[in-house]
Amino acid sequence: MSLSISGKTAIITGGANGIGLAIGRHFADKGANVMFADIDEEGLNEQFGEQQDGDSIRYFAGDLREKLTLANLLSATIDAFDKVDVLVNASRQVVTSDSLNPDDDAVEMLLEQNLMTGLRLSQLVAKRMIKQSEDQDEGCVGSIINLSSIAAGRTHPDLLAYSISSAAVDQMTRSLAVTLAPHRIRVNALAFGSVMSASLRAALKENRGYRAEIEQHTPLGRIASPNELAEAVQFLASDSAAFMTGQIMTMDGGRSLVDPVAAPAH
Repeated sequence: MSLSISGKTAIITGGANGIGLAIGRHFADKGANVMFADIDEEGLNEQFGEQQDGDSIRYFAGDLREKLTLANLLSATIDAFDKVDVLVNASRQVVTSDSLNPDDDAVEMLLEQNLMTGLRLSQLVAKRMIKQSEDQDEGCVGSIINLSSIAAGRTHPDLLAYSISSAAVDQMTRSLAVTLAPHRIRVNALAFGSVMSASLRAALKENRGYRAEIEQHTPLGRIASPNELAEAVQFLASDSAAFMTGQIMTMDGGRSLVDPVAAPAH
């Protein structure tokens, strides 16, 4: 088997900055065609300019919570590259929530952003992958990769909404994996601990002691880089993971092995 993703076409959501951008850049460097998608049009323009960057990179700006926007994203990808082989649902938010406040709508917001957006896009992309597979007799015809978090199994008072949405993403991954397996589409998730995302970078600026707290509760003693996450996503997208589906692969520096309840799983 091979880790190569050269020639594959991937849609990467959350592609304007942080983890999504790193995954997309990594895929493009490895020879994939990449459609970067994000609501942040300014951020996409800053990264790629007014002109599209070569033949292998395109970008799409829009609110992915809207069903029509998702359909337009898929159409734009097909127009640019004729196919889609990989979907990486990297668009995600981390917010704190008040577990005892009935007026706090963080759970509803994160379920829409972190779960439903990825579910709707996965359903659309899967249908396209099935259509593409009509002339392909064997082998995997597509890979869907969801970004999750070890917060799915943690219980921190301020992360109720994030923990619930992460757990929902994990179960969505398993359910879609079973549904799409007969169509030779693989669905996996990468659950990570502390990675230098845009949101974590902002949190570290606000709280000078936060980095030391994270490192103290991570056996490997550091925060991962987005590029390390991108390499793990590449594995899940490649033929080396051809017999792997419905799995929640953990990448957290050992944190979930020792993480106490009081330490945030960012």
